[in-house]
Amino acid sequence: MGKVIRGTIAAGDARTAAAGIEMFRLGGNAFDAAAAAVLASFVTESSLTSAAGGGFLLAHTQANQNILFDFFSQTPIYKRPQQEINFYPVDVNFGDAVQEFHVGMGAIATPGNIGGIFHVQQKLGKLPFHVVTEPAIHYAKYGIEVNEFQTYCWQILQPILTATKAARQIYAPKGVLLEVGDKLFMPDFAATLNYLAERGVQEFYRGDIARQLIKDCQTDGGYLTDADLAQYQVIEREPLTINYRGNTLLTNSPPSSGGILIAFALELLSQFDLTKIGFGTPLHLKILTAIMRLTDRARKEKYDTSIYQTDITETFLAAAQITEYALQLNSVVNKWGSTTHLSVVDDEGNAASVTTSNGEGCGYIIPGTGIMLNNMLGEDDINPHGFHQWQENVRISSMMSPTIVLKDNRPEIVLGSGGSKRIRTAILQVISNIIDFQMPVDLAVNSSRLHWEDNVLNLEPGWNEEAIANLISADEKALLWNKQNMFFGGVHTVMEDESEIISGAGDRRRNGAIASI
Repeated sequence: MGKVIRGTIAAGDARTAAAGIEMFRLGGNAFDAAAAAVLASFVTESSLTSAAGGGFLLAHTQANQNILFDFFSQTPIYKRPQQEINFYPVDVNFGDAVQEFHVGMGAIATPGNIGGIFHVQQKLGKLPFHVVTEPAIHYAKYGIEVNEFQTYCWQILQPILTATKAARQIYAPKGVLLEVGDKLFMPDFAATLNYLAERGVQEFYRGDIARQLIKDCQTDGGYLTDADLAQYQVIEREPLTINYRGNTLLTNSPPSSGGILIAFALELLSQFDLTKIGFGTPLHLKILTAIMRLTDRARKEKYDTSIYQTDITETFLAAAQITEYALQLNSVVNKWGSTTHLSVVDDEGNAASVTTSNGEGCGYIIPGTGIMLNNMLGEDDINPHGFHQWQENVRISSMMSPTIVLKDNRPEIVLGSGGSKRIRTAILQVISNIIDFQMPVDLAVNSSRLHWEDNVLNLEPGWNEEAIANLISADEKALLWNKQNMFFGGVHTVMEDESEIISGAGDRRRNGAIASI
């Protein structure tokens, strides 16, 4: 691709990336570009993310600061009797696998995306916030052409996107879901974003928008109250830092789960010299599968019940505990979302890795705003103790894992993924592909993946039959997919090599795009 002039961005849609690139043209930096791209994604990738969802942005600044901005969803302050709650299941069919989610007003957790993006951009960006909102407002007001990936997502989420009149006005204005070549318009969202740019994002949390949301929650079976929105705060955390084969890896820290589970898996993976094993060999797949099994086991045995302990990072990643599971790994090997992500770097040395989600959306749109609320309280993977069993007024533990790999304090790899439970295994495999197998970034991102979960090994096509023949035990099953699928994540990645040549890759599973200026 050649040496970057101003900046490079990898994202889940070419129009998302273009919004970020426009900020570079206007003199902005990586954080302006990231903010503009995320706001644009609320239109271009609206079935994956929303202003009323939650997310994380991992920042590496030109001054060598590393900050994890946590603006994920918060559990409500108060619970209500379950018989008052509007909460029901829907099946999401990926084609080769079906996953159940829960939606309705009772699935809404306190939203953070709009407040988080504003917070980061004001702290680290260079441009006025109203400038950063302009691409998203343009897309929402004048419409965007519907592509194949959007129609695929909308067909999967049809029960949610057609659940209310307001949602149907956006996604099925003529009674059927929009199709390829149609135009998607979000005029209410355009007006709302323009209003928030003029009046301040606090209007979402304390103004008329907030009052309407709270009124509907209290009337129609939701948990949220005035206090939930008024007290919501963006949290700035120290990222979790580990060393992997001489590279410094920064990722999401507890109470979120994804980053620490990636770190645990990489600690196990570091026991092997993969350069001597080879990509896609039977032993490589055995190692990956065994590590996914053991990481899942360690999560259940040593992590889920201790998420909010202050020393959880030290205890979970302690050398003695890694060794305990590594011994199991050696014996095993010897015998045998909705979410979106974007990565940005600029020529000043800044990097932003940002993952946002709306879950699948709960079906409810705040009247007159075009903003669908999240269903984070209805996602089983981030409610491991069961629905309605959450602890009040805490940050929900997420699999989202925006990640930056540093080499000599410079961003070497910037990546992350959507994909619910598959986020951590997708990121693990791309990091290993780049560092262990020295793959160019596009090959590393778009090579075949596997994912082990609940005694099922999901495999994309592309692995040879010999390699997958003996991967599972008698009580497990293997599911061979017909083609690559968004089920396996969307790891949009930017990478800089030792010659300062920057390249990027959008994950084709999620319509990924790369742009630079």
